[in-house]
Amino acid sequence: MNSKISGGVTISVETFYQPEYSNPLNQEFMFAYKITIQNNNNFPVKLLRRHWHIFDSNGIERIVEGEGVVGVQPVILPADAYQYISGCNLKTEIGKMHGNYVLENMHTHHTFNVVIPTFSMTAPLKLN
Repeated sequence: MNSKISGGVTISVETFYQPEYSNPLNQEFMFAYKITIQNNNNFPVKLLRRHWHIFDSNGIERIVEGEGVVGVQPVILPADAYQYISGCNLKTEIGKMHGNYVLENMHTHHTFNVVIPTFSMTAPLKLN
């Protein structure tokens, strides 16, 4: 698991290869990732936006931006956590992602960025 603390928020990531949704013969590799967002601040935060950099091992980069995560903009209370699972498709057996979330301090309404640590995605067939 990869973790990073920034802006008083801990972001932790776990990844899982999804063989049932992958087709290596067609260069289609599907991965799931579980993200835990732990609010260590003394104020509630709202996750407004996400910004991802996704890299295949062939040098291709994709940028994904949007509101919230998995269709919601969760509010996370102090000392509480929010967890979600999403997915990413790659054209190669190995890739990586990193990015940031834009959060809002619900008391002051100021926004700030928190870092999503770089994490790798590797199909098990590449580990042999």
